[in-house]
Amino acid sequence: MRADADLAGLYQRAARATAAGSKSFYFATRFFPADLARAAHSVYWFCRTTDDLVDECPTVDEGRRQLDAWQRALEQTLQQGWSEDPVLELFLRALHHYQIPPEYPRDLILGMRMDLDGTRYETFDDLRVFCYRVASVVGLMMCHVIGFDPPEAIDIAKPHAIDLGIAMQLTNILRDVGEDLDRGRIYLPLAEMERFGYSEDQLRQRVFNAPFRELMKFQIARARAYYEQAAPGIPMIHRRGRFAVAIASDVYREILRMIEWNNYDSFSKRAVVPAHTKWFITAGRLIERKIA
Repeated sequence: MRADADLAGLYQRAARATAAGSKSFYFATRFFPADLARAAHSVYWFCRTTDDLVDECPTVDEGRRQLDAWQRALEQTLQQGWSEDPVLELFLRALHHYQIPPEYPRDLILGMRMDLDGTRYETFDDLRVFCYRVASVVGLMMCHVIGFDPPEAIDIAKPHAIDLGIAMQLTNILRDVGEDLDRGRIYLPLAEMERFGYSEDQLRQRVFNAPFRELMKFQIARARAYYEQAAPGIPMIHRRGRFAVAIASDVYREILRMIEWNNYDSFSKRAVVPAHTKWFITAGRLIERKIA
């Protein structure tokens, strides 16, 4: 068993990994109590590590080998109840303490395999499966970390958590169209591209035209609809974490507005929410909370 000082060092590493991997998520965790923040960073560190095995692999075959080894390490950790790997050690602590179902990290790995396989998404229903696996399950894990008030609200709130994960992943996809092309990945549903008169070849050539902008407008409207569907679940979250989740949702949703501000150009411009805007959003939420 690690000494408290060593464990504190691991939590600091998890926090740094979170800050480096997702500025918006890390910003939101600053409004968690310390114990929830540590658990959130532990969950994120596991998810980020899993994602990096796929995003940073030199070849697809090497990515598959690394992901296979990581899944075996996860299953061994779940079976024996301990791990020498620092990422898995912290994740296991969160898993046990907050009773996170193990099918969630397994689903995450399945989602990463879809990236390695170069999956194309013909319809949005196909893409939704991917979004659930790589994002909604993260939200569901966080649901167990934060809890609900009352506790039995979890079954009612889970569909909203799933919707929030889908909204956030769609936001990532729309923000990162150009970056994903660099990795050989296309997430925009092919049937919808065809509907708007925009081809896969044009996407690969990064053709920025009126059909692409109309396609992006359509996708942004869908993402916003998912944020709206998710919103009723936030008041059900336990008050210790409710404010942070609301901030995360608001900040991520702001990315969509920044894409619009960039005239829908996700090839050459990255939609970034400035720090002062994040604090402005936070102030607005604080005012709402005081009024309520």
